[in-house]
Amino acid sequence: MNLADFRKEYSDRGLHRDELNPDPFTQFSQWFQHATELGVHEPNAMSLATVDESGMPSQRTVLLKYFDTDGFVFFTNYSSAKSRHIAANPKVALLFPWLILERQVIVRGSAEKISSAESLKYFASRPRESQLGAWVSNQSEVITSRKFLMQKLAEIRDKFHHGDIPLPSFWGGYRVVPQAIEFWQGGPARLHDRFLYQKHENNWAIERLSP
Repeated sequence: MNLADFRKEYSDRGLHRDELNPDPFTQFSQWFQHATELGVHEPNAMSLATVDESGMPSQRTVLLKYFDTDGFVFFTNYSSAKSRHIAANPKVALLFPWLILERQVIVRGSAEKISSAESLKYFASRPRESQLGAWVSNQSEVITSRKFLMQKLAEIRDKFHHGDIPLPSFWGGYRVVPQAIEFWQGGPARLHDRFLYQKHENNWAIERLSP
């Protein structure tokens, strides 16, 4: 298998400066809605890049649960590897790879914990099994087998058999507050269209980048 033979010529859809909304969150919302309408599988799936204390980078896929003009929110175990990385270095990057649309959105900024009230509001909206799963998983820790997980799930299910499941103290959300957001549209001959929004105080400047 020769990987050099894996080539795809991008369409001439293009992206022009006058098509962009001056607000990157509005622009993201428009692209996200388009991805959803066209049936992109899990359009809210995003790669989250962090760096540990030694400078070693890590990536994993997490799910965007909501966004607003303050940033992009995801949820996780606060004892996980990603959370430890964020505690040591809050600077992170997000990538939305909507490849079927020949589009990417790249977000760079800082991650910060959201309030317990916000986390509780989202946690209460999750299916009961997902709530139980948050209690079961000591995320990123080594375990002996899947059987161990299922035994722990049974214990937690029995513990919270009656009534609502409380929010774990070790689980909650992060908001990625962006300093830069790039919108990437594939183009023919690898001449892609790239526009970078960068925040300067309360305003966003837009620049075209070379492909």
